[in-house]
Amino acid sequence: MTAIKEFRDDYYFLSNFHICIVQYENIFYHNAEAAFQSAKLLNKKDRYQFTFLAPCEAKALGRQVLLRKDWEKIKYKVMYDIVKDKFTRNIKLKYKLIDTNNAQLIEGNTWGDTYWGVYKGKGLNMLGNILMGVRAELITSE
Repeated sequence: MTAIKEFRDDYYFLSNFHICIVQYENIFYHNAEAAFQSAKLLNKKDRYQFTFLAPCEAKALGRQVLLRKDWEKIKYKVMYDIVKDKFTRNIKLKYKLIDTNNAQLIEGNTWGDTYWGVYKGKGLNMLGNILMGVRAELITSE
């Protein structure tokens, strides 16, 4: 099985930093990272500050907010919902994801994230797993 080991260059569209419209809980964002980081806040009104942020700005702000108490329990489902929306709402991205065929999708990174990705060969690759799951769902629904 082939593997896509980083979400860069031709595969940057797999990254949460890729610019595209996503919706989470009836709020629109300009990238999946902003949607994900905003979900750390329980109060929906407070989430609007993320809607127009660049991905790096959203990530930085997300590190400064007081996390909702249930964050660790819900973060995987939040990511799944955002990724699913990204690839169903944006038809061009949907087909690019489908075109990765059965390649293993690995969110290789240099910043030490071993939950969502893989760093120095170690990690749970949860984002990659979500992407592969969403890809399988999209193929099945075709």
